[in-house]
Amino acid sequence: MTTLPQSEIDRRKAQLMDRLAELDTRLHGIEKELLSHDSKDWEELATEREQDEALTALGEDGVHEIRMIQAALARVRAGEYGFCTKCGAAIEQERLDLLPATPFCAACARAL
Repeated sequence: MTTLPQSEIDRRKAQLMDRLAELDTRLHGIEKELLSHDSKDWEELATEREQDEALTALGEDGVHEIRMIQAALARVRAGEYGFCTKCGAAIEQERLDLLPATPFCAACARAL
């Protein structure tokens, strides 16, 4: 179903896989940092808790992006990458350049 040349699909797949590896490394670092706190000082513990909230939010964002990438890779395998999952139209190349895991064309994304 895809109209993208195979070389372009391969390039975008590699880009998605690279980003997936980056996120995996980042999430492991966040997990390690969250597990490393053991301060006995109340002020330090309060500061660590605040930092933990920020790290947790970053981790949640990372998990969301991983799911988006995994879905995009599934569309690559199915031959559906580059097409909007809502309306079926081709996703603009510029949009894929900015958001390679996007499942939506610009029009459908605006309508959400």
